[in-house]
Amino acid sequence: MRHYIALVHKDADSAFGVTFPDIEGVFSAADEEGDLITNAIQALRLWAEDDALPDPSPIEAILNRADIRDELAAGAFLVRIPLIEDDSRVVRANVTFEAGTLKAIDEAAAKRGLTRSAFLASCARKEIEAVG
Repeated sequence: MRHYIALVHKDADSAFGVTFPDIEGVFSAADEEGDLITNAIQALRLWAEDDALPDPSPIEAILNRADIRDELAAGAFLVRIPLIEDDSRVVRANVTFEAGTLKAIDEAAAKRGLTRSAFLASCARKEIEAVG
């Protein structure tokens, strides 16, 4: 999993704007601060559908850029965005759960029309992306 640094701007009467110093042309927005990471991940994924993403720069390299320092001085802030890259390979994994937890997983998956594996993969992706 790679992490990209996003630069977040917020003017008084606007949504949060998100750009990526490593990837010119990728941008996102969010009305609520809580939606920043989800929307930024979506922007990265959409970009990756058409173009290969570059390797992310280390935070030190981003902070050494004069344009970034100017943006930060003007009130912008940086956010670390996790990106789980799509890979269509299916890999088998053996996991162990307490019986009651496994039963709850199976019931929740069934309610959503998902297999256990699909449900667990979805939950894991959401948790990883929420924490970064």
